[in-house]
Amino acid sequence: MAVRRWISWAAVVALAGGLPLAPAQAQQAPAAQLPAPLAAQLDAEYDHVIADLVRIAETPAPPFKEQERAALYARMLRDAGLTDVTIDEEGNVLALRPGREEGPVFVVSAHLDTVFPEGTAIKVRAEGDRLFAPGIGDDSLGLASILAWVRLMEANRITTRQPVLFVGTVGEEGAGDLRGVRHLFTEGAWKDRIGSFVSIDGTDAARIVNAAVGSRRYRLAFKGPGGRSYGAFGIVNPMVAMAETVRGIYAIDVPRDPKTTYAASVVHGGTSVNAIPDEVVLEIDMRSGAPAVLAMLESKVLAAAEAAVAAENAARSTKPGTITLDPQLIGDRPAGHTPADHPLVEAALAASRAAGFTARLDDSSTDSNIAMSLGIPAVTIGSGAGGGRSHSLEEYLAIDRARFVAGLSVGLATIFAHTGARAD
Repeated sequence: MAVRRWISWAAVVALAGGLPLAPAQAQQAPAAQLPAPLAAQLDAEYDHVIADLVRIAETPAPPFKEQERAALYARMLRDAGLTDVTIDEEGNVLALRPGREEGPVFVVSAHLDTVFPEGTAIKVRAEGDRLFAPGIGDDSLGLASILAWVRLMEANRITTRQPVLFVGTVGEEGAGDLRGVRHLFTEGAWKDRIGSFVSIDGTDAARIVNAAVGSRRYRLAFKGPGGRSYGAFGIVNPMVAMAETVRGIYAIDVPRDPKTTYAASVVHGGTSVNAIPDEVVLEIDMRSGAPAVLAMLESKVLAAAEAAVAAENAARSTKPGTITLDPQLIGDRPAGHTPADHPLVEAALAASRAAGFTARLDDSSTDSNIAMSLGIPAVTIGSGAGGGRSHSLEEYLAIDRARFVAGLSVGLATIFAHTGARAD
């Protein structure tokens, strides 16, 4: 198909107005509907995308062990037509597509890792218009979407004003604490050249995340002398201090706006039913979109733990030793936002609406947190036709063809609108 005949991209995409020469100069986002020939090609990619999805989802990527999926994804990016593909020292897959001009790169990213531990059954099964597998939508879909876009860009010789760096990140989930994208922005080879960032994550193409929810996560270790439950009865017990800490935390009032939350999430410790434990560990998650509010909550949570320790030391015998608290910060995701009127946000909203979705702005904790916290324009965009039960063994992805392809178009149209794409 001679796509070059119908693009100048600026002339076709800008249905309501001219495509800006540079995102920072835009007065309004263009209507980002894909031209019919390219939309038809994207639809023709459907079976290929589904096959990619299955291949990616069935390749394990448990926390901190994403190497096998990273190697596969690097090969898939090369097969899609990119030649400058590497894996950095943190384990991220990086694939550069040069632009017409030098300057800040535009990063398009999806994460490689899942929340599921090593050994989890990850075989994909199909039931009607759904695919089921742990991690099928979070974020195998994002990775497969990028591959489809690269194939279309290569086949149609589409160029972008600035270089585009396609990335598969490690450590987005849970204890990974955004380690992959954090490395990209703070230590990696591109850390000083990233001008804007899009994360493809989630199954809702109507949801445009422009606000990053920050989090602070702690592992609180309560330690004591321990002893026999019968013979040492009456001495201090770290289990009591832990329990009182949970009670104290759940007495903390938090604002509804900005939404601020906490959760006592994991507890472990002790050695036997007939022994007073010498250590009990509690893990806490705290979140807010406002850094000052999150800092205040963190202070109150740690104060509750210290008060609980002091109360237990005062309540029982400390002759063999006291209860001590060892708080360890195990997660720190910074908050931030990209203004709703930024051209990147407006381009994403326009692309979602043009694809038939009721686009809306939202907040979340994603790879975009790091970029937003550094003041770099960023959004997180969903793809596909929807899904559910994320982070569970029954996670599923809807694959109704028309809506799936419509959702797949949103990220691609956003890239084109923001980068001045055209067929040369």
